[in-house]
Amino acid sequence: MCDPSEYFILRLYVAGHTAKAMAAIANLNTICEEQLKGRYEIEVIDLLEDPKLAREDQIVALPTLVRKLPLPLRKIIGDLSDTERVLIGLNLLPRPRA
Repeated sequence: MCDPSEYFILRLYVAGHTAKAMAAIANLNTICEEQLKGRYEIEVIDLLEDPKLAREDQIVALPTLVRKLPLPLRKIIGDLSDTERVLIGLNLLPRPRA
């Protein structure tokens, strides 16, 4: 798990103002306020406005959340409605053992 003092830089890639994009933004804001209050910044990138930006983080599906910092870089695809999956993906919860 990550250090509780680490600062998170998150980039959320969406395509327009679809229901899925709006849900991902709302879910991400809720999770960050509950889990990372004061320790995060979110950049929302609309690929309809600038599709070339998808190359930088190798985005192949939308919406996609990219954790830029802390390293290592991590990606989570979907509307982020599965909070536990997002917390595991951000390394805020340990992965469940099989």
